[in-house]
Amino acid sequence: MLAYFLIFKYVPMWGILIAFKNYTPYVGFMNSPWVGLEHFERFFSNTDFAILLRNTLAINVLNLVLFFPLPILISVMLNEVRREWIKRTIQSVIYLPHFLSWVVIAGITFLMLSTSDGVINKMLFALGFQKHDFLTDSNFFWLLLTFQSMWKEAGWGTVIFLAAIAAIDPGQYEAAKIDGAGRLRQIWHVTLPAIRNVIIILLILRIGHMMDVGFEQVYLMMNGAVADVADVFDTYVYRSGIQQAQFSYSTAVGLFKSIVGVILVVVTNRLAKKFGEEGIY
Repeated sequence: MLAYFLIFKYVPMWGILIAFKNYTPYVGFMNSPWVGLEHFERFFSNTDFAILLRNTLAINVLNLVLFFPLPILISVMLNEVRREWIKRTIQSVIYLPHFLSWVVIAGITFLMLSTSDGVINKMLFALGFQKHDFLTDSNFFWLLLTFQSMWKEAGWGTVIFLAAIAAIDPGQYEAAKIDGAGRLRQIWHVTLPAIRNVIIILLILRIGHMMDVGFEQVYLMMNGAVADVADVFDTYVYRSGIQQAQFSYSTAVGLFKSIVGVILVVVTNRLAKKFGEEGIY
């Protein structure tokens, strides 16, 4: 584990230096001239910065509000299922989408929402409504990405919460029953408080990724009609760094994302400790 992080995480950090250089492959890493904060100034003064920040934060806030509580809710509901074979069957079914690639998820989305042959539009037309091109409607794009993430990852996200729930002392439920607590009261006063620390830790880590959306998902779903709401930091780094070969500039953008992520983790961790929680460190 230490070797993995050392080789693939810490050693590549040396490459961050090109964010402060005018790097060209012909000159080399060491001989490229220093330019200081020139790339950062260029990025912050770019008109695309506000659009990228808006889109990235909007998608992540929707994920935080709609997606993050879903694995918790599913875990609590599964814990209330008393027949083990039903519980395991449901777990297996909701785990499966996690193992599908985003290419497959995007293909399923196109088949479901296509204007001509999409299942959703066929149902709307059969019910007497007009067909709608969801894939090119910028008003639906952020929610579309959120629902994709929910369908793909919500089941897998229950693994940690179910493990935390399994560690709860059964005696606490027995004591709650003796005190007259029903199923809902047991969930509210026993289950949720017992997994609160796990929820807080995962929330802190999730907030630390507020600048990350996921390149593959957005890139596959993006098209010209929704480009104004689909372009995020990840796609911008790919476009400027890989397609346009602006290596130093794209590295500066990526470094900005990482710095913001670290700041968010530190701040939210301190807030968690201030309110009496354990935090991540």
